[in-house]
Amino acid sequence: QVQLVESGGGLVQAGGSLRLSCAASGSIFSINAMGWYRQAPGKQRELVAAITSGGSTNYADSVKGRFTISRDNTKNTVYLQMNSLKPEDTSVYYCNAKWRVRIGVTADYWGQGSQVTVSS
Repeated sequence: QVQLVESGGGLVQAGGSLRLSCAASGSIFSINAMGWYRQAPGKQRELVAAITSGGSTNYADSVKGRFTISRDNTKNTVYLQMNSLKPEDTSVYYCNAKWRVRIGVTADYWGQGSQVTVSS
């Protein structure tokens, strides 16, 4: 099993920047990929960015060119650098880990959620 602890987030003006961090502990050697999702009130949770154990990344179209996901394997931490923030980025952001149960089967683990609010 994996434990995910998030930090960062807060209130920022449009055009500003924030960085989210997600520290993983536990059976981290079985993590296939990690990522960030967000969920605004009344909306479904959506993928923002993800990074595999090999370092491959993918992003939602809405954040491409503005957000960067990275990982520090020495600290077992994943980061989400958010630049040029827009009011529509306002949401609760969740760290996610895809934990390998067995070949072809993964389980989702989630962080506690971090509020990001962008004022116009």
